[in-house]
Amino acid sequence: MRQLTKLATKLGLLVAAFATPAIAQSPAPGPAIVLHAARLLDVAGGQIVAPGEVLIEGERISASGTAVLHPTGARVLELGDVTLLPGLIDAHVHLFLHPGAEDLQTVKESVPARTLRAAMAAREDLLAGFTAERDMGTEGAGSADTAVRDAINQGLIPGPRLRVSGNAIDILGGHEDANGWNPEQHVLSNASSANSADELVAVIREQHKQGSDFVKIYETGRDQLRDGVFSTPFQYTVAQLKAAVDEAARLGTTVAVHAQGEPGTQYAAEAGVASIDHATQLSEATMRLMKAKQIPAVPTFAVFEYFTEHAPTPEAGARERVLLDFKIREFQQQLVAGIPIAVGSDVGPFPHGTQARELTLLVKYGMTPRAVLQADLINGAKLLGWGAEIGSLAAGRYADIIAVPGNPLEDITRLEHVVFVMKGGIVFKGVSGP
Repeated sequence: MRQLTKLATKLGLLVAAFATPAIAQSPAPGPAIVLHAARLLDVAGGQIVAPGEVLIEGERISASGTAVLHPTGARVLELGDVTLLPGLIDAHVHLFLHPGAEDLQTVKESVPARTLRAAMAAREDLLAGFTAERDMGTEGAGSADTAVRDAINQGLIPGPRLRVSGNAIDILGGHEDANGWNPEQHVLSNASSANSADELVAVIREQHKQGSDFVKIYETGRDQLRDGVFSTPFQYTVAQLKAAVDEAARLGTTVAVHAQGEPGTQYAAEAGVASIDHATQLSEATMRLMKAKQIPAVPTFAVFEYFTEHAPTPEAGARERVLLDFKIREFQQQLVAGIPIAVGSDVGPFPHGTQARELTLLVKYGMTPRAVLQADLINGAKLLGWGAEIGSLAAGRYADIIAVPGNPLEDITRLEHVVFVMKGGIVFKGVSGP
């Protein structure tokens, strides 16, 4: 009875959240809108334009600059001392996870309950300024992310533009399999199993049939750092990964891999994957391949920091700290090597809506604010397959626009304080009234 009461309370909160007048009804964009602010970010140029104006007609941007045409009847929104910039992109999220014991939540919580949570997480991410995301696996919830994506696209619930993978793919006994449980209970994996090239192709086809936009594969794990030496076993050979990449290409999509270290990271680069996520350890040979093929690393520092600060014991916290320090040193070598970077936080294990911390950490560990914003908005848009649709305030792009106080090129932490959110010409945060 207590569990039913808790679920009813959560359902009530969900309904209330989606019933907020500014959010629940997502009407088609009305008359033209002009946004006026103190500043505007020119992403490609990496500079601030002052003042800044954007003309939105329908769901797309018609013009932007220091001044734009104000059509008759246009609604002018005076946003004040803020900077306008494109909606942020998170290339690595888990809508179906929340803080807490990951394996327990995937076993104890039903897929319908997790889908409701995912819908709430999508809303939190949108209101934090993330208007596009790549959901990197439902952790055992199958194709439920397809339902969340489609509900957002149909205007039933608020959320970012989504690219979804369905379940990630793993080998039997691999990194995300249900290892360590009583075998007689037959606990299911948090990923879909594939143990050969043929099985990879079959799983990819099934996931595509169920609505996936891309393929997520676990290539390495579990990870160890002992006496300064990082090791992580690979799961698929180059030939197997290449079979997955080729099948994804046949279906018009790509493969992203969870790959922490060698030799799995090099195998992934040789196979031509779209991104190497986490990328804690990359050899010089791997970095040369990534630079030549323009394969971005997605570092995901925010989740590493969260695990360090929220470890269950001081001893575990110390181990996480050592791993994070190792990752920082490796990342700085990756910057020197000039490999592409895309921004992904791995949000889910830590609270949704807080992942702008990732951009702050990338600056803390060696990138400039300009480089981070370009990595997020240019590389991120390309990685999600929307290179010509989002990531810029140029004419013809979707009107996915946010505003932050101050100047993010001077203080990247301003991105953690989004005060205005528009997606597709519809205001979701920051302005009320006619």
